[in-house]
Amino acid sequence: MTDPHPLPTEAEVMTYFEKHNNWGRWGADDEAGTINLITPEKRREAAALVQSGRAVSLAYTLNTVAAPGNWNPLQHFVRVIPDASVDYLGILFHGYAHTHLDALCHIFYEGKGYNGKPAAEITSLGARWGDVEQWSGGITTRGVLIDIPRFRGTSHVTVDAPVRGWEIEAAAEKQGTPLRPGDAVVVFSNRQAFYAENPGLVPGTEPQPGLHADVIPVLHRNDAAILVWDQLDARPSGYAHFDVTRRPGGPVHVFGIVFLGLPLLDNAHLVPLAQACAEENRWEFMLTVNPLRVRGGTGSPVNPIAIF
Repeated sequence: MTDPHPLPTEAEVMTYFEKHNNWGRWGADDEAGTINLITPEKRREAAALVQSGRAVSLAYTLNTVAAPGNWNPLQHFVRVIPDASVDYLGILFHGYAHTHLDALCHIFYEGKGYNGKPAAEITSLGARWGDVEQWSGGITTRGVLIDIPRFRGTSHVTVDAPVRGWEIEAAAEKQGTPLRPGDAVVVFSNRQAFYAENPGLVPGTEPQPGLHADVIPVLHRNDAAILVWDQLDARPSGYAHFDVTRRPGGPVHVFGIVFLGLPLLDNAHLVPLAQACAEENRWEFMLTVNPLRVRGGTGSPVNPIAIF
């Protein structure tokens, strides 16, 4: 029997560079990317989804314990002074441990970033373009949870079956929440269940389950404003061009950030959200993401909140 959803060949994936490209769409000097799709009308649409008022965090607690997968733990020190206490925080938030937002200056491809900006303009002093300050007004939009284990009738996504683009659209339609322009597409793979079942594997090392490169055409076609996910790029990707030794970011990171201008919210804690969606019998909600205002910053740790 012919597979109705065959995997794209490497040659087909390589066409994504031109076919799924937002360079110049919002002007040659644009640095906000797909967040431009979140208009005042889109925020009002999101606010109208609030009914019960239930709020759910999508963030992990920042972790100070060094462990496999958390190679750069949070530094947290508290100083107690008379009648008060103060904190020091030090964090390298990119990676697989902390919930964070990737700015558009975070990933490059062959020396260029989003909108063709030069990677050379990112230095140890910070980014001269595409920094997280571009989203200083926060990100508030309609969020749609795509519960892949629920759609598949399994407990979690596995290494041999990465999340496909067609599944994202099919799951959204099945649960009655088709994707709309400006949405936050929230893809749940159940990372915790996978690693509980595979204690010998470590987040951030191959093999790991996650999203296949062919989610990019779907995210582009539906004009997603932001991708929120608990598992990142599937590794190995299946394509030599994106071998981890050559492209540490993975194809979804490269195509999403560099060519679509799509912010990625990595390492979201989605088990509580999936439980809340099932209990509320609703898979759409208002999502708020408020990054720290770091001039020249390549992203920010965040505590996203879904409100039903």
